[in-house]
Amino acid sequence: MRPDAEPDDRVAELLRDRLRAADEEIETPPGLWERVRSADAPPRRAAIGARLRTGWVVAAAAVLVCAVALGAWWLVRPTDGTPADRGRFDASVTVFNAEGPCRPLRTLECALRLAKDPYAEYAAPGNTAGRVWHGDRLATACVVTRGTMVTDESGISSTRWYLVRNREGAEGWLPGVRTRNTAELRTCSADEARNSP
Repeated sequence: MRPDAEPDDRVAELLRDRLRAADEEIETPPGLWERVRSADAPPRRAAIGARLRTGWVVAAAAVLVCAVALGAWWLVRPTDGTPADRGRFDASVTVFNAEGPCRPLRTLECALRLAKDPYAEYAAPGNTAGRVWHGDRLATACVVTRGTMVTDESGISSTRWYLVRNREGAEGWLPGVRTRNTAELRTCSADEARNSP
């Protein structure tokens, strides 16, 4: 220790000297490394086994989650009616309401009409087959390209009509202006167009 050092420096230097002396006195106990190496092997095997068990548990949990999700989908999936009709209503369209404020609402005022006859006046009192709302996915059978012209609130006109079924099972005709269909659909046969719901 230096005689000209400050008191704090002297204490720190004295502590360093004692720690160095203590460190030099420490010896490795005989056989320590052999005991460490021999004790290391079984826990490694146990750790690998634990990892494998954890992997199986995670995989089983993933399968269970998938099974529950599939079961939930099966229970809430939209049905397309009878098995005979499933081939007929094998496509779908999404309902579009031109009135922006009505899009999030499922009120009677915001409902859109399904017609019984695509060749009759859309708003005629007896030409109602059901109701749909913006965003509904409808099972669709076919399309008529030369029905009654309908113009929506934004000024878009169309003579296309889609033969659809809503979630409640009501079949009717959806005017082309009430969807933004991008899927290719077959043209309705003359019998389908005449035998309106």
